[in-house]
Amino acid sequence: MGHIFDFKEAGNYDAWIDKGKNRHCLDLEIKLILDLLSPEKGQRVLDIGCGTGISLEPLLEKGLNLTGIDPSPYMLDLAHKRLGERVDLHRGMAEDLPFDDNSFDAALMFTSLEFTDRPAKAIEEACRVAKDRVVIGVLNRYAPQNMFRRCKGFIFPSIYRHAHFFGIWELRQILFAILGNVPIKWRTTPQF
Repeated sequence: MGHIFDFKEAGNYDAWIDKGKNRHCLDLEIKLILDLLSPEKGQRVLDIGCGTGISLEPLLEKGLNLTGIDPSPYMLDLAHKRLGERVDLHRGMAEDLPFDDNSFDAALMFTSLEFTDRPAKAIEEACRVAKDRVVIGVLNRYAPQNMFRRCKGFIFPSIYRHAHFFGIWELRQILFAILGNVPIKWRTTPQF
């Protein structure tokens, strides 16, 4: 089992997002995700590792049928406060999704793969439940900000101490081992 956010970490996550520069970065990431998802009204989308629901909010405006899953009851409590009954929320692990094959048009993993123990299994499960598209947003191991976060996590208590940061080639190897030589799109947001 990967890292499950506790009560304090869940609250700190939302407080961290509300800071100006962090909100700006989140907005850029959400724009990128929407571009990669290309959602159409009525589509069924699963957010794996939905956390406090921050990445689901902009998807609501697109008229999507949304489901979120997260292993942390504290994150799900905050997601429910934020989203109410507009999103179907479940508690569960990315490596063992409680949904049938092809249950969703698309699956989204937005900064959640980093906190799984078995990322390949989590990706395999996302591919199993999504019939058209899987969008994976990760913290790039080699981005300057993330190199700083990793170093800081060794010295100070930080959620990043529990995260596995991915390099593009590492992620590509995982994807090709699971899916074979399938089309993959790569995008990034500005790092500074």
